[in-house]
Amino acid sequence: MASPSPQVVFITSPLESEHVEYIRQSSPAGVEVVFEPDLLPQTRYIADHKGRDDFKRTALQERRWREALGRATILWDFPTGREGERGLALAPNVEWVQTTSSGVGQHIHALGLAESNIVVTTARGVHADPLAEFALFIMLAHVKDLARLQREQSARRWERYCCSELSGKTLTIIGAGQVGARVASLARAFNMDVRAVVNSPSPERRAELFASEVFGQADLAKAVTGADYIVLATPHTPQTDKMIDASVFAAMKRGVVFINIARGQVVDEAAMIEALNSGHIGLAGLDVAATEPLPPGSPLWSMPNVLISPHSASTAPSENRKIVEIFVKNLGHFMSGEPNRMINVLDKARMY
Repeated sequence: MASPSPQVVFITSPLESEHVEYIRQSSPAGVEVVFEPDLLPQTRYIADHKGRDDFKRTALQERRWREALGRATILWDFPTGREGERGLALAPNVEWVQTTSSGVGQHIHALGLAESNIVVTTARGVHADPLAEFALFIMLAHVKDLARLQREQSARRWERYCCSELSGKTLTIIGAGQVGARVASLARAFNMDVRAVVNSPSPERRAELFASEVFGQADLAKAVTGADYIVLATPHTPQTDKMIDASVFAAMKRGVVFINIARGQVVDEAAMIEALNSGHIGLAGLDVAATEPLPPGSPLWSMPNVLISPHSASTAPSENRKIVEIFVKNLGHFMSGEPNRMINVLDKARMY
């Protein structure tokens, strides 16, 4: 991969000014960093990469936006705004895109980039800590009966009770990449028995994941049997689309706690709702949904055994700093003509 000079980095999604300055200061010679805050939507929260839905550029701003895209050879994130896919078509010179998400495989295929020469690097690993903490939060809320404590406090009632403990409980992690591995390490700190479903089971993977057993996807039903807690952390690919279906839910023990920090499309949502209604799933902690935002008419909103997070469990104040560190490291390799040393490069065929 050639990296002719100068390279123009265009930041196309909201990013804090201190991180932009760090990119500028850390960039090798021959790199121009273009950051035009007024061309980007206002953020709704820390590390918001999309911004307000009602943002519109003026005619002059749109012209500046298109000019910057036309000059760009490197993009920080895919172009924001309603033009979305069309925005990338306005950037014919782009050689590399750094995304702010890890699960971008489906989006890359939707953009028609699966066969392109554009290098795509992701935020893989950046969200492992907050997502793992969310999973443990759901498990602890369940095992310590948070709902009971809230009811009793609301009623100003002091009645002692006996809750359970995570120690000795069985956790199955489906999709044990960096996020799954972090969930496993936290679970082991609570003395849980960890099982993992991975692409290639091996003794080495078992050791890496602190697992007593590792299973391949063909043994998914066996892996979930008897588990007290199940965490779904696998990428969404054609192979994993609706992989958690009625048959897999049926293999789970009654009262299981099901936590999805992957993608909503990996689950047969209708089958999950049926299992929740019957009590087969005791509690579901859902950071994602098949359709996002979750439609107002979805029965999931009103289910007492469901806790909904608006696809925000991965977001933390440290997020952009970590992604910038990945980008700056890769930028040095890119400018040195060493693409093989770049990290987090998306395998477009595997979609992760």
